[in-house]
Amino acid sequence: MRSLTWALPVLLAIGLATPAQAAQPPTREKSGFIVQDGTLVWRAPKPLPIGDAAVEFWDGDRLLGRPRASFDHRTFTLDDTTVANPQAPQVRVGGKRVDVEEKPRPRALAPMQAPAAPLPAAQVDPGTPGPFKTTSGEYTLDPVTLPNYPTSVEMQALVVAPVNAPGKRLLALFLHGRHGTCYIPGGAEGLSWPCPQGMKPTPSHKGYQQAQQLLASQGYVTVSISANSINAQDGGIMDAGSQGRSSLVRQHLSRWADWADTGRGSAPEIVKAAPVADLSNVLLMGHSRGGEGVNRSAVDSLSPPPGENLPTRWNIRGLVLIGPTAFGQNPAADVHAVTFLPGCDGDVSDLQGQEYADASRGVSRGKALHSSLYFAGANHNFFNTEWTPGQAEAPAYDDFPGGDAVCSEGTPTRLTPAQQQTAGATYIAAAARLFIGGDQRVLPLVDGTGVRAPSADPARVISQAVGGARVPFVVPENTTQVSGGAKLCKLVTMGADSCFDPAIAQFEPHSTRLQGSVSEDPDRVAVTLAGSGAVRPANTVSLAGSRNLALRLIVPPNTKDNQFAVAITDSNGRKAQLGTVKLDGLTATEKMVSLWAQEVRVPLPVYGIDLRQVASLEIVPSGTGQAWLMDAYGWNTGLPEPEPVALSRVDVSDLFVPEGDSGTRTFQVKVTASGNTAGTARLFVSDGAGGYTTRVITVQPGQQTVDVPFAITGDTKWDPFSIRRSVFAKALHGVVAADYAGGLIVQNDDPEPAITVTPITDKVTEGGTLAWRVTLAAPMDFLYAQRVQVVAPASGTELSSTDVSTEWFAQWSGQNPQPSRPLSGTDPHPHRAADRGLHHPDCRGQCR
Repeated sequence: MRSLTWALPVLLAIGLATPAQAAQPPTREKSGFIVQDGTLVWRAPKPLPIGDAAVEFWDGDRLLGRPRASFDHRTFTLDDTTVANPQAPQVRVGGKRVDVEEKPRPRALAPMQAPAAPLPAAQVDPGTPGPFKTTSGEYTLDPVTLPNYPTSVEMQALVVAPVNAPGKRLLALFLHGRHGTCYIPGGAEGLSWPCPQGMKPTPSHKGYQQAQQLLASQGYVTVSISANSINAQDGGIMDAGSQGRSSLVRQHLSRWADWADTGRGSAPEIVKAAPVADLSNVLLMGHSRGGEGVNRSAVDSLSPPPGENLPTRWNIRGLVLIGPTAFGQNPAADVHAVTFLPGCDGDVSDLQGQEYADASRGVSRGKALHSSLYFAGANHNFFNTEWTPGQAEAPAYDDFPGGDAVCSEGTPTRLTPAQQQTAGATYIAAAARLFIGGDQRVLPLVDGTGVRAPSADPARVISQAVGGARVPFVVPENTTQVSGGAKLCKLVTMGADSCFDPAIAQFEPHSTRLQGSVSEDPDRVAVTLAGSGAVRPANTVSLAGSRNLALRLIVPPNTKDNQFAVAITDSNGRKAQLGTVKLDGLTATEKMVSLWAQEVRVPLPVYGIDLRQVASLEIVPSGTGQAWLMDAYGWNTGLPEPEPVALSRVDVSDLFVPEGDSGTRTFQVKVTASGNTAGTARLFVSDGAGGYTTRVITVQPGQQTVDVPFAITGDTKWDPFSIRRSVFAKALHGVVAADYAGGLIVQNDDPEPAITVTPITDKVTEGGTLAWRVTLAAPMDFLYAQRVQVVAPASGTELSSTDVSTEWFAQWSGQNPQPSRPLSGTDPHPHRAADRGLHHPDCRGQCR
């Protein structure tokens, strides 16, 4: 007779689970999910690439939360979830499933057309090197301690500066995004800080040297800063590291202000070798999560966080955001910004950075330009040479998957790394020259005029913009009137009134969700056109002084020569035919984002209509072509001063409370508004069932607190999960949603009930069934699962993998029973070793 010894933990199906539930194996076991030690855990078949889009756990259409990653980015653990036993568990990154081989999202696509002719050349080419030689070097300062980051954050940067450039020189600061932080030369990378013994820091901050060299040759001082410590720690932070990156950027700017104001006797050698930096006009460039970080830095510089003791001694006059995340959708409304949208982005693949333009509308004065540049054929990573295979020191990869006719490497429409990096450097230089250099000849490259910079060839870069010298005419909202073939539609909804097919809408740039989870946003509206239609704003608008009417229109992908006749009517009923515009759809496949607005313009008349009282817009497509209108503006040449305003801040707090043993109590989450401007913001409040309620709050000058109530019922049943009820804030007008994410975290305060395992039949002859009774000392409110583990017996012959049922063995271990081997050697928990950091000899507690 062979003997078998079971060791805890064992599979449990306890509490309010029905007998049928208890009898069935949890479905999450088959998809790689288990409940372990009070957490929801998913183990990937192989390490996921470390990128900037958030890894998220979903239960069907409900976001459970963003798990923390193990050092090797293979095991993902979520402590804070409201669903202990997900029925349809999923893992998504950037909106895409990664726990299964996901089929391309079905969509009706016309056949791809021949590439369009190159755009005409602009008057100036910012990609041309300047007259100065350059010098470069690194500095390392004492690390800084930031709130919510237990490990201190490095102060390291690469400086590239002009040589013998007279006077003070304008400063451009670069911030990379979220990549691996440490790597083994010739081996793997991981997320940890400081790096364990035998591993080297990933030098992501060295990846923009082509752009730095170009700017330095043109007379700018450039500094690219390292943020590895934040990358290693931002996995469990609600804003995904936005505030931490803002603080790090401003810490570096503070040092540069010291070196400029008080002399450079104690400055690093490379700073002494560079010209004195002029911080009155600063350009910030951020890649991916770095883009959201520098945007937040601009917000925090104009409207500082309450209680922060870091005086603002600089003026941020421009932003360049490369493939940025926009989890908070809170653009710096009064700072000029250019956003790069890579057409083949396989990381932040929904191109959510479009919100830095769309969400800026109506928030403040509207004089800052918010431009979006669609880089056809560019992926997410290759703007940074340290994220590019063949150029990087650490492991690097192409983020766009293979097998695509447009975006796979080697196709005629995909840019090579060198082409992408040159195009990126050219348009970074364009933003610097325009925003902080004041050369408005560069404006047509980024404002939707439709010209190109020859230095960026063969890259095709398409621009559209809001703000600047535009007068809002039609910005669709719920009070906008439509007629004929025009209908109002919602950009963010699960309902039938969605602008786009709901199956793909959330993956399109203009429809991305706040925090990736808020599925209904009443303020985001567009107009869908199916035939001739008219759109009438709530009030008449003066377009006097504008030269053109500019429209942002979306047309179906892969279509050619979509034509639209445009007319306007004044309040007296006089109509002016403005002309016809023509648009080609984006080149697209089922794997790509494709519904993106392009800018077209028609001239406004000088007589025959009262431009001071324009009442409606009419658009007549040729044939029955489908289109969507995002907005329409009176357009003029030039770029006005943005006249930044220190907008009142709206900050959402976190409230941690114990669950309690009985009764229902109401807790108030504080939303604080402080500052000197009046305005409005929208709150999105978790309803506890995967949805959100919403309301608008009015902000008055001074300081005020808005209470958001949550009712929580206590009990004496142990629950390993905290309960989070989230609150998100989004600016509507006159305010900025700074610390936009918070809410209530209810912590379980009941002891874990004891588990007793009693043998029923623990010794049988071959062919018999072993059985134990598992008893729980107190009930639970969920299906709690743990797996069994086999321990080798102290004596006797151990059961092998072929001695037990093939079906049972496959379900228990996930392995093939052949070749035959002792059961104790088939550990069903390989992820545990990785979670403890045992894959590396010296993780020092940092690996998890």
